[in-house]
Amino acid sequence: MILCVCDKSPLKHSEFRGDRLKLSTKGKYGLRAFIDLAVWGEEKPVSLNSIAERQEISVSYLEQLMAKLKKAGLVKSLRGVNGGYIVAKPVEEISVGDVLRALEGDLIPVECAGIDSSRQCSSSSQCVSKIVWKRINDSINDTVNSIYIGELVKESKRQI
Repeated sequence: MILCVCDKSPLKHSEFRGDRLKLSTKGKYGLRAFIDLAVWGEEKPVSLNSIAERQEISVSYLEQLMAKLKKAGLVKSLRGVNGGYIVAKPVEEISVGDVLRALEGDLIPVECAGIDSSRQCSSSSQCVSKIVWKRINDSINDTVNSIYIGELVKESKRQI
């Protein structure tokens, strides 16, 4: 029996520092911006300038985040004088996991062949620590998939 931490990842050591559970600013700011859009965009499109002002995020960074959200089909952009962004489908159907994966990619805590079969690890078939990484991965995904933007919109409106 081998107790491994799958240190044979194809990533360079500098890219894999053991802090994969931390979300980048893309995930943190992007989720804030998406919730803001959902709160203020129920009746009309919301401009990036207004989101930037309320959330204290630069417009240029918001443009990058919205491009990812648009590519994932979560937002739509409308041109013109009254243009801006709108949420592409009902907020009750969009989970936090949908938004975070659109911005961050997979939410995998550790690169491990036991979680991701596309990864190569010579010890995978005998590795018992992969059970830990799989359970952590499943817990993270279950959590973010069970929180819907609609819930967060309601909470935000109570605080306004």
